[in-house]
Amino acid sequence: MNDDGSMELTIGRLARRTGMSVRTIRYWSDLGVLPPVGRSSGGYRLYDAESVARLELVRTLRELGLGLDDVRRVLAGETSVAEVAAVHVAALDARIRALKVSRAVLSSVAKRDSTTEETALMNRLARLSADERRRIIEDFMEEVFGGLDIDDELRGRLRHASIDLPDDPTPDQVDAWIELAELLQDPEFRAGMRTMMRLNSPLPGTGEAAPGASIWFARQVVQVVGEARERGIEPTGPEAARIIHDLFGDADPAEVLLRLEAGSAAGAVRYRQLVARVRGREPQPSHTEEFAWLVTALGAERVG
Repeated sequence: MNDDGSMELTIGRLARRTGMSVRTIRYWSDLGVLPPVGRSSGGYRLYDAESVARLELVRTLRELGLGLDDVRRVLAGETSVAEVAAVHVAALDARIRALKVSRAVLSSVAKRDSTTEETALMNRLARLSADERRRIIEDFMEEVFGGLDIDDELRGRLRHASIDLPDDPTPDQVDAWIELAELLQDPEFRAGMRTMMRLNSPLPGTGEAAPGASIWFARQVVQVVGEARERGIEPTGPEAARIIHDLFGDADPAEVLLRLEAGSAAGAVRYRQLVARVRGREPQPSHTEEFAWLVTALGAERVG
């Protein structure tokens, strides 16, 4: 302490008082963030109590991730801590989202035992912009639906289900999106879904759907078949034949079976499961057993 009661600290004493290194304090001082209040007779930098408070503020802002330019602007009164903090919150949010995407990609790579090429593709798909993701979906929809006279309800269901990633996706949503994006760009899958949609289109010149159309979206079919299975009804027996007739009327079993197999071949179930996961929902049951029973029953009716 000086004769006038003021307290002046050398860099060494300031370092011991604050627990910071002399090197860091000198660096910040050289940059003008922590200017000395004076010099000793020997030319050493001197600091006071206000310097201690200033140094604590600088350390706090740096620990929160602010750059030295931002720190200098705050200390110079050019901006407030609140304003700088708001900017950094937005930057941190973006960084957190990017880290989540990286984690999801690495998780998928580990799970799939991916090659270098597959890893690069998954990383590119995961980091597409919202507009790029939307174009993938729209291109898929146009190729599948374009020119087809599809039932409005069915079209609406599929379009509504084709949803994009949220702004803050979970790792599972990113993982599902990667697989969905790969699927939507697969020519074989597109062709299969196109065939499925064509078979579910209204009959030419009638404006009415063929009997058994939209079978992959008919909850009634799943419910009726599920009840039949619970009752132990064999798919090749006479009671199953009556159920098939009640469901599809006089429709040709072979035609109904064709529509059912088209959806299976296209991968409609996997598509719906991935869409559900991207939307952050639990995928609906695939009803594999119900559809297997139905395939057998329709096959028996076709032969009969």
